[in-house]
Amino acid sequence: MNSPFPLSLGLAAILAQAGLIHAQEASPPDAPAPDVPAQEASVQPRQPQRPPMPKGPIEVNGIAAKVNGKVITKNEISFMLAPVYGQLVSQFPRRGSEFERQVKLARDNIVQELVDRQIILSEFAQIQKDKGAGIKDQIVDEEVKRQIRELFNGDEAKFQLELKRSHLTMDGYRKMTKDKMIVQAMRANQFADAPPPLPNEIREEYETIKLTLRDTTKDRISFKKIFLPRMDPQNPTATPDSQLTLAEGLAKQLAQGGDFAALAKTHSRDAFSAQGGAQQNVPRTDLSPEFAASIFDAKPGQLLGPLADPYGFTLVIPTKIDYGPVPALEGKVSEMIQERVRRKKTSAQYERWIISRRKRAMIDIRPL
Repeated sequence: MNSPFPLSLGLAAILAQAGLIHAQEASPPDAPAPDVPAQEASVQPRQPQRPPMPKGPIEVNGIAAKVNGKVITKNEISFMLAPVYGQLVSQFPRRGSEFERQVKLARDNIVQELVDRQIILSEFAQIQKDKGAGIKDQIVDEEVKRQIRELFNGDEAKFQLELKRSHLTMDGYRKMTKDKMIVQAMRANQFADAPPPLPNEIREEYETIKLTLRDTTKDRISFKKIFLPRMDPQNPTATPDSQLTLAEGLAKQLAQGGDFAALAKTHSRDAFSAQGGAQQNVPRTDLSPEFAASIFDAKPGQLLGPLADPYGFTLVIPTKIDYGPVPALEGKVSEMIQERVRRKKTSAQYERWIISRRKRAMIDIRPL
């Protein structure tokens, strides 16, 4: 059966147009996965607490799945899951069934993404062998920088800490990123004959997602916050559970119209309690990634919490959000938007195609 990807000019043309053609070097071996970055600053809750390390032998990097003999490691999955897991830990202080359901859904989606990615990379291997097509190192580096900016508030130290906790090397992470970019190019090649996006479709898609393209390192926010430490030095009888119960009670009072400033002055245990918990014009980069993701996704006036972290429980209401600058619809942004529109137009075709490839592939997904 013929390959769905014309081996000669199809993918090579797409990669060339994007400036991606490069003599392929040997890819670094897969490497390992996560916990969540350390926090700082008194202006925000700190990072969600990780489960305690298990006793006895520790599996450094187990196999999560195999696709056509190629290994997908648990570390890869763990690293990709880390930002979502951190948010969920913060949003569900008592964990519970909904927390477990959302973690499982996120993990399953990541596993399927990596399986499908490996299936497509198997197709690419033949093109690479025949034509030497690849992704330029410079393009991969730019994508890694974008991910650090968006997922770690531009803090490379936090990113490096996450790599270390995940037993994942920078070479391993760059390989994951390169693989993802190859898959994107292969998918574009597979459906290169799709109807071209219309100008109104491009503009509509841009308006829909332009805020996600902004420079998030320039985000700033004002909010009101009540922070309850897990162990309150002003109340020796307090326990983490009683503090969480108190936070839940305060949340109910606020939802019923309670005075936030008065409650903050009475209960909050941070440097801003005397001001009723109000903090003004705080840069996103001063906040933990998990906390920032929660409050910047909220609407001004929306009550969030209790949010959990290793130090305590937080109730917060954003009062003003100033987003970073959005790039204009031109150049690479325009090309990216056009590709998104093409994907939407061909999504049904792609699903049929990838399902057929899954049936032909040798897939072994192991319990995590």
